[in-house]
Order: sequence, then C-alpha cells, then structure tokens
Amino acid sequence: MADGVLTRVHSLRTRLDETLTGHRNEILSFLSRVESHGRGILQPHQLLAEFEAIPEASRKKLNNGPFGEILKSTQEAIVLPPWIALAVRPRPGVWEYIRVNVSALVVEELSVPEYLHFKEELVDGSCNGNFVLELDFEPFTASVPRPTLSKSIGNGVEFLNRHLSAKMFHDKDSMQPLLDFLRTHQHKGKTMMLNDKIQNLDTLQFVLRKADEYLTSQPPETPYPEFEHQFQEIGLERGWGDTAERVLEMIHMLLDLLEAPDPCTLEQFLGRIPMVFNVVILSPHGYFAQDNVLGYPDTGGQVVYILDQVRAMETEMLLRIKQQGLDITPKIIIVTRLLPDAVGTTCNQRTEKVYGSEHSYILRVPFRTEKGIVRKWISRFEVWPYLETYTEDVANELATELQTKPDFIIGNYSDGNIVASLLAHKLGVTQCTIAHALEKTKYPNSDLYWKKLDEKYHFSCQFTADLIAMNHTDFIITSTFQEIAGSKDTVGQYESHTGFTMPGLYRVVHGIDVFDPKFNIVSPGADMTIYFPYSEEKKRLKNFHPEIEELLFSQVENKEHLCVLKDRNKPIIFSMARLDRVKNLTGLVEWYGKNARLRELTNLVVVGGDRRKESKDLEEQAEMKKMYGLIETYNLNGQFRWISSQMDRVRNGELYRYIADTKGVFAQPAYYEAFGLTVIEAMTCGLPTFATCNGGPAEIIVHGKSGFHIDPHQGDKAAELIVSFYEKCKADPTHWDKISKGGLKRIEEKYTWKIYSERLLTLAGVYGFWKYVSNLDRREARRYIEMFYALKYRKLECSVSSTGCGVVAERKGKEAWLEPSCTFSELCGITVIV
Repeated sequence: MADGVLTRVHSLRTRLDETLTGHRNEILSFLSRVESHGRGILQPHQLLAEFEAIPEASRKKLNNGPFGEILKSTQEAIVLPPWIALAVRPRPGVWEYIRVNVSALVVEELSVPEYLHFKEELVDGSCNGNFVLELDFEPFTASVPRPTLSKSIGNGVEFLNRHLSAKMFHDKDSMQPLLDFLRTHQHKGKTMMLNDKIQNLDTLQFVLRKADEYLTSQPPETPYPEFEHQFQEIGLERGWGDTAERVLEMIHMLLDLLEAPDPCTLEQFLGRIPMVFNVVILSPHGYFAQDNVLGYPDTGGQVVYILDQVRAMETEMLLRIKQQGLDITPKIIIVTRLLPDAVGTTCNQRTEKVYGSEHSYILRVPFRTEKGIVRKWISRFEVWPYLETYTEDVANELATELQTKPDFIIGNYSDGNIVASLLAHKLGVTQCTIAHALEKTKYPNSDLYWKKLDEKYHFSCQFTADLIAMNHTDFIITSTFQEIAGSKDTVGQYESHTGFTMPGLYRVVHGIDVFDPKFNIVSPGADMTIYFPYSEEKKRLKNFHPEIEELLFSQVENKEHLCVLKDRNKPIIFSMARLDRVKNLTGLVEWYGKNARLRELTNLVVVGGDRRKESKDLEEQAEMKKMYGLIETYNLNGQFRWISSQMDRVRNGELYRYIADTKGVFAQPAYYEAFGLTVIEAMTCGLPTFATCNGGPAEIIVHGKSGFHIDPHQGDKAAELIVSFYEKCKADPTHWDKISKGGLKRIEEKYTWKIYSERLLTLAGVYGFWKYVSNLDRREARRYIEMFYALKYRKLECSVSSTGCGVVAERKGKEAWLEPSCTFSELCGITVIV
C-alpha cells in the first residue's frame, strides 16, 4: 500500500482466493500435508510444523502475503477430507471461519453455525442434520454499548462510565434516573442521601447550592452531626460524608454531574455512595477453612484468594463507611459447604470467624438429599445435583444471619457462580462473577468430545452452568487480560465460550462477547503479613528454620518427604501446587530428570499431593503413580525431594524466603494457570520465577526483567532456560539479584490487595447504578436464561447421578428460578419436598 493511501480491507475469502491464484502449487503442497492427517483437529503448532516441512522457497512466497497472515491467525483446523475448515482469529475477540476444498481449491466463507456444524461431523458424521438447539445471547445484548478495540477489553467500567455520562448529558430529564437511584438508598429502614423533601431535579440543584453555600463557611473538619439537623430540614440525609470537607466534595461532584457529566466524576461519585454493607461470597466446593486444608482435593489458591480478599474488603468497607459519616457495622459472609466428615479440619463447624477481621465469617451449609445430609467430600465435578437445594438452604441461613438481604453477591468458580446467579436473580442484588478457572480451556476439545468425558467430569453440566452465570451476572472480574481474551496467539478462557459446540446437546452460536463492558481486570495480591521479601531480616520468621531444614534436608524418607538431597549447597528449584494433571508438577520433574546440566547445577524440591493419606482424587492418584515412576526412571534420589502438601501458610511464606536464601528459583509449570497466586507469593518473597506462558503468569511476569516465561509443552527448552539463568548467575553474581528485584518492583506496582479492594467496591457502585437504570432492558435476557436453566440445566444436573433427582424445590407449585420478583421473606419460605 502506498504511503498515506487507505485501501479497502478485503474479506478473508477474497484474500485467500487472490493468494490461490498466485501461489496455487505452494498452497496445495501445504494443504495436502494437512489433509494427510485425516479426520481430526489440528492445533496451531501442528499447522506450523506442516508449514515448516514444505520447501523453503514455497514458505518464503507464502509467508509474507495474506496466506501467511491467515495461517498465523488460525487457532484450529478441522480436517474432513477433502475439506479443511479454519477458525481464524485476526485479533483477540474477533473470529472468521472459512473452509477450503483441497481437491478443487475452492474457498467458502462459513457462518458460526455452519462452522460448528462442520466440526460436529468429527463426532456425529454427516447424519446430524436434525434440529439442533442453538444458543445465541447476542440479540439480548445488542442494545448494550460496547467498545470495539481489543485494547479496551477488560476496562468495562471505564467504557460504561463514558456511555452513562454521555447519556446523562442528552437533556435535563436524562438525570432523573440518578435522582431516583439516590432516593432509593436506605439501610434497615433508615433513609440515606436524600429524603422525600427532594422530589425533582430542580429542587435537588437548589438544595445542593444551599448546602454548598453553608459548607463553604464552615471549617473543613466540622463533624457531620453538627449540621445534620439543618441538612435534614432541606432534604439531605446521612451518607454524604463525615466532615464538612468530605460532604462538600460529594456535593461539588453531584453539581458537576448535573451541569456537565463526565466519566471520571461519575465513577468517583458512584463509588462513594453508601451502597455495600452486607456482602455474601460463595465458594461451595472443596475443604474451605483457614487451617490445615491447602493441598486437600479441590482446595488451593481459591481459598487463599477469598480469605485475603475478605480481609482487604472489610478494611476498605470500614474506611468508606466512616468517611460516609455512617454508624453501620458491615458484614461479610463466606458461604461454603459444611462437611460432617471433616477429616481433621474445621469444615464441620457451622460458623468460623475469619482471622484478622472483625466482621467477616465463614458460614457452612451442608449438601443434602432426600436421604439427609451428605457427610463426605464430593469432587467439584460432582456437585451439580445438590446446588439448587443448597441455594434454598443458603437463603434461609442468610436470612437468619443478616436479618436483611445482602447488598452484593460474589460467586467463585462454576458452582459458586451458579448459586450466586440463583440468589441474585431472586433477590435483585448486584452480582459479581469470578471464574478462577474455566475448565473448558484446561481440557482441550472437552466441548466437542464431552460425551467421552462426561462420566468422569460432567462437563455438560459445568459448561452450561458457566454460560448461565456469565450471562446472568452484572459484572465479571478477572485477574488478567489473558483470562478474558488471551493474547495475540492464544485464546482466552472467556473467549473460548464465544462459539462452541457440544454435539447432541446444543450449539453455542454466541455465548459471551469479550468486548462486553461487564468485564473488568482487578488483580489480587499476596498477604503482605505472610509474604514479604527475604531481605527484610527483621521480619523473618527464623524460628521455623529448624522445621524447614528438616523438611528439605533430612536424610529420613517417610510419608511427608521422599528422596534426599545429597548436596545442600546447590540452589533449589522449588515448586508448590496441587498434584493434578493441569498443574504439571510431574512434567517439571521429567524436564529436570532429562537435563544433566540442570541436575548438576541445582536441586529440585516439589511440594504437592499428600502421601500421608490415601487420596480419593483420581487425577491425584494418577499423578502420584507417575511421580514414583519418574523417580525410578531418572534415578532422582540424591537431587530431588518430594514433599507432601504443606498446610501452614505462615511457614510456607518463610519456606519461599529460605529457598531465596539458597539463591533458588520458583517454577510454575502448569499447562494453564488462570492467574497464578503462587507466582505472586514467590515474587513477593523475592524469588526469581519461571512460570507458564499459558494464562495469567504471562501477564504478571515481564520476560527477562521480572521473571521468565516457560512453555509447558516444550519442557526441554524450559529446562535449558533455567540452565541459562544459572550459567549467567555464575558469570555475573548480580544477575540473580537483578531478576529478584525486578519481580518485587512488578508486584508493588500492580498486585496488592489494597488496590484490589478499592477497585472492587467502586465497581459494585457503578454496576449497581447500571443495574438500576437498565433493569427493563435486561428482562428479556433474564427470561431466556430462566428457560435455558429450567429446560436444559435441570436435566443435566439430574444426569450427574440419581441423587439430585428426588429433591425438588417447590413453592406454591412454581419453580424457584421462575420467581424473580419474590420478596426475601417469600424466598426464605421455600420448602424442600421429597
């Protein structure tokens, strides 16, 4: 293209047709190699391998043209000879589909349903022409404003504020929803912000100007009670601030909004309105407790995340309530499952106060069936039949605990998010969704081949629950951009739900749009009281050192530690995670075992799994068996230590620092990691970190500056990268310190719980307002979700086992989900009939 000249962007089909005309033989050579694989799916690395196999001259001709661009953007190829269909992703969140007939070299564009139908033939053959249920949420969100630039993904609230402020500026009447919203605020029957003396916008503006005049004449530190009576007389109630200065700030913000709304002022004002006093956080699965649970099945980073989140939120809520001039005690309740068979944990206690908090509690509610309370742990893949009854029981318990409905509900993972959706739907409460990990991206092609996996994983149920929750929720927070929309070369967790098929069940034509303004990136941090730099000697917990040395270097082998380290002077490669396939600890051990130079330079210590008791988790059992085999195959005893899961977080913090004392590193080799809390913990303690390039760690770490990215699918290269690091450390002793300090700087700038809690509560305010002003627009979508839940999800949850089918939630002969308008007292009157 000539400089300064714009040309029309041609369609994918047109570009490929033009390339075929000029390079027919070269393209045919490549496509024939792809076709030779036979029926199946080829991933990008397989396509690139076939491209590399054609003659160099052919590669050069194709590489710099349209075909090279298409190939680099292709995320999968479906081969059904003589056709090859390509899913092309020019940029995050944008997809196009084509298919090529290799025999005739004919190119066809495909719609999403056509591409998915073609893909289904891999499973069902060509006889799947019967009616297929197609899910399409796009018509229900067509009126929702959304950005179009990939860089705007995950900044939903900023875009929404721009839209809302522009809408308010349209004319004076456009401000009426804000007035109505302010007039709704009350707590336990007591009015806040505005009383009924202010009925219209003219009166509001007049009163605000009067208040402005009065406050300007008062000392800034004047307490609100000294002028509370005068304000009540003109229509203003508590909630504006605790001092004259802070009230004046709020009044100036609102006056500015009434005159000329702007996005920044709107967000600041909505974030300071008193809205959130009672928060419910849902996390049903696993062993949720504060001591002696990490490393148990389904129990890991999510528990740590929520406990740290709650403490940070409580601190921020107390500060905001004080600054709002209110005398209200907040309450945060973490709702999880009560386990009568608690196996040495506190999971059989109904309530438990959160350590380091004043007003935050864990509330445990059991699963139950027509036969009574379920006593034992159940895998996160098996919980589905219990959740609707569980939701009703949770509602009853919350009514007792709060004596009102919550102001804000946060769901966690698939099970917590579907329960949060049910509760928020009935109560009309603002809902936030946190996925932590969407299983569809962790298990490749688990949608297409769901029937093969369903007996073990029940993905049909889980993926359906995920679709319901992500479309029902008011806003979604993720820890990284990668979770939403991946990167230039990889697909994001949420993006993978844009369009997919589960043959014989349903076809998702439009499941979620990553450009939707409900997406926001809010990154967590590590608990700074536990995880702090190894260099802060005065804070170090050296009383743990004898225990840590026993754990690492004892020559005794038992159920807590297997294999010994003969040379304790070598630096340690350290890893700590659940022992499951996705975390890939056995992969790390294999990389180490194969690399003689790495073994010469370092020791390897892995913490994962619990050899002290028999595991009930099938994946953990398989990984344990594999680990034993690797120890024997590579003769690792003497250079490797396998330690059972460690439950004491405080000691684990000092363990990271002790590894740093050895000039060791932290390795996180997962096939996929949604965020990577252990990466944050290790970096916060000053450990140079090598972490997976798939998922959140790719965003946390700046490669070569604050750590290193490793590809879990290329273990040999990952091992060589660690070797290269230690070779550089030998040549330049400051290199280790340079990477360590780079990691610490990165954490301080972006990953703290204070930044997180401030942002989350501001989002609750903005989306609470958006929920209020857009309530009628969203009714159709809610009804669509209700129907999908009742007609599809209910049958799927029943199919998990017969357990859930005998328990029917019934109220006045109507399905619980289909009564969104019921009051809280009515909801809590739901009875479970066997």
